[in-house]
Amino acid sequence: MLIEKEFYFVRHGQTDWNINHQAQGQTDVPLNATGRQQAKAAGQSAAHLMFSTIYSSPLSRAIETAEEIAKMTGGKISVLQGLAECSWGVREGCVKGVWFEKWKRGIEIPDGAELYEEFLDRALGAINQALLSPEPVLIVAHGGIYWAVQLYALRSMDEPLPNAMIVRHIPPSDNSPWWRTCKVS
Repeated sequence: MLIEKEFYFVRHGQTDWNINHQAQGQTDVPLNATGRQQAKAAGQSAAHLMFSTIYSSPLSRAIETAEEIAKMTGGKISVLQGLAECSWGVREGCVKGVWFEKWKRGIEIPDGAELYEEFLDRALGAINQALLSPEPVLIVAHGGIYWAVQLYALRSMDEPLPNAMIVRHIPPSDNSPWWRTCKVS
């Protein structure tokens, strides 16, 4: 279960592999020029938030995005290994397709890949670890890590999270029994 505490989440800026729909996984693919611009824009959007802590995946695409936000908010970056994207083993670098859907259903597990359910458990554990910190908390990670938020809080995995969009997550309350989200701009 996701800890019911307000937090912010941003997926790293764009990479060339995002454009080509390649499974990045734990391959350390850097931001491209658009991704660097997106990271700077995310920092400007977040400037008024003054994060006490920014938790980042250890992969450079997330760290670089976190650094741009930290410049504008004064937040201290802490790297959490559990926020790394899913390992897709030998399929990293491959275009997502039928194999990817089979992996999600547990039908086909590429050599060296994490199991879908185990990955979601790892992601949820890392998010909850970050949420133990004083507010406001920002998590900078990956689309796959966000699946845990979508599954355990939003109950919908229909929409992928765009690159470098900061989303505020507001937990259920007496006034609203569901998690709510809003884009930070």
